[in-house]
Amino acid sequence: MSINDNRRIRHRPRGSVIAVVDVGTTKIVCFIARVDEGDALRIIGVGHQSSVGLKSGTIVDMASAATAIGNAVNAAEQMCGETIREVLVNLSAGHAESHAVTIEVTIAGHQVGDLDLRRAMGHARGVERAAETELLHAVPTGFAIDGNCGIEDPRGMFGQALGVQLHAVTADVSALKNLTTCVANTHLGIEGFCVSPYASGLSVLVEDEKELGATIVDMGGGTTEIAVFQDGVLMHAGCVPVGGVHVTSDIARGLTTPLAHAERIKTLYGSCVATSTDERELIDVPQVGEYGDEEPAQANHLPRSFLVGIIQPRLEETFELVRQHLEASGHYHAAGRRVVLTGGGSQLAGVRDLAQLVLDKQIRIGKPRRLVGQPEAVSGPAFATAVGLLAFAQHPVEDLSGFTAVPQAMPGFLGRVGAWFRENL
Repeated sequence: MSINDNRRIRHRPRGSVIAVVDVGTTKIVCFIARVDEGDALRIIGVGHQSSVGLKSGTIVDMASAATAIGNAVNAAEQMCGETIREVLVNLSAGHAESHAVTIEVTIAGHQVGDLDLRRAMGHARGVERAAETELLHAVPTGFAIDGNCGIEDPRGMFGQALGVQLHAVTADVSALKNLTTCVANTHLGIEGFCVSPYASGLSVLVEDEKELGATIVDMGGGTTEIAVFQDGVLMHAGCVPVGGVHVTSDIARGLTTPLAHAERIKTLYGSCVATSTDERELIDVPQVGEYGDEEPAQANHLPRSFLVGIIQPRLEETFELVRQHLEASGHYHAAGRRVVLTGGGSQLAGVRDLAQLVLDKQIRIGKPRRLVGQPEAVSGPAFATAVGLLAFAQHPVEDLSGFTAVPQAMPGFLGRVGAWFRENL
């Protein structure tokens, strides 16, 4: 049985509770929300803490990762007084691949219904793909009836052949199993998965950006995740293996300071664009091994320009890798000239100007849309994926992976009768 077969995201009635967990390299976030009148979401529980047992989006210590996930979930449960049983979880795009798939099924002149979409889904699951991968998303990017393209919703139409263009995202089965096991060790079930940049795009992009074409660049701790939206749907998801942790490591090595101090220095003084005052502004840099219990920490006084000289090359490399990834995927020009930066790394001073210089596109910093009850402390770009997971959990209507596959062969009279009963009863 497929890993995803029993993880179908259902419609959310008023009063129901949604729980999501963003498992990141540097932090783990759990949001619990209640569905209010008009399908509006209200945050009722929040838990987050530093990640343990993860590196570059990959689980490297199962027990530590499970403990960190459990602590974040427990904090959210205590805040709202609810006990949750299932969560929607993100998966790094580093463990996923995007594919453009075209499916055509015979409809023999009858009216297109959900059964035909399920049959197309059956074909999509059967499309040749790499061994040990699982279909994570199947997002329709277009429909055709008898070769006539541009159809937004074919249901109710008549024809001989139904064509479906899909953007399929497949995921590494081992990564899914490891994540499933970690969550199961906290006595929770997994309701479904969503690839990280897809979720970030749902929380950060406005509708016009989705329609006209935009690229999400989610600058996380261990990876930089990429998603391309066009015509209102996800067209591509990918990842480059560089993130904020690498910047911190560069600072620690370049300034010979402990990692904790390097992170603090990056947050307080970091910039990726030089200014005229950098040479005159001095920063205190505690040195590795030069402090103890009896003596206060010894610090060097270095110009801020030295710090900028470490950060800027790494961020240039990151955006060059993003550009190369988009060019290799064929989406650099197709996605238009709009790039939205989000994630914790997007808050670094000067990052917008540097991204515009390297990517040669219009850049804006994207904050997730604010939900009712969401604390200010967890409403910045670093929490875009968690907010997007809630949006995906509530309205995953464009994702055909929610349709259960049926046999691909065209049913006979009795089969069509049975199919009618399955669809309507």
